[in-house]
Amino acid sequence: MKYERLTKEQLEELHPEFINFLATQSIDKAEWDDIKQNKPKVAEEELDIFSDLVWEGVLTKVEYLENISAQQMHLFYLTEKEMKLIAVKIMNPEIDLTTKVGFDWFRKNWQSDFVEYMTAAKAYSEEPNQDKFELIKQGAVITKGELYQWFDKVIVAP
Repeated sequence: MKYERLTKEQLEELHPEFINFLATQSIDKAEWDDIKQNKPKVAEEELDIFSDLVWEGVLTKVEYLENISAQQMHLFYLTEKEMKLIAVKIMNPEIDLTTKVGFDWFRKNWQSDFVEYMTAAKAYSEEPNQDKFELIKQGAVITKGELYQWFDKVIVAP
């Protein structure tokens, strides 16, 4: 398995797509029920293959990832050739960016001496989607990129 199996909830959400996936292999409901009952290992393999296909599709399309912790933000823009990063570090231990109060403080004080910024770029390895998946495994979430784009305009671009 290249990535990781989708959760039960994710598989339930993708039930119609999974049915189509099985249909492409000429597996109908009766046969799938038989496979689950009598060949659980084959059923597991089918779930793994489907999960990898879904992840591959998602990772190929993703453009922005965010990983926000109490004192730091890592905002990624995933271009065709490299991963660009805008990192934000809060130097005030009283502030927690994961709370509304902390984020509101940040919005008012983003230009203060208590906030540090860093930018970086890194080329992908041989497996760009694996690189993206590793960021997700470390806690990053897929976003539309509003934070990255805003910081790119006010910090990086000027």
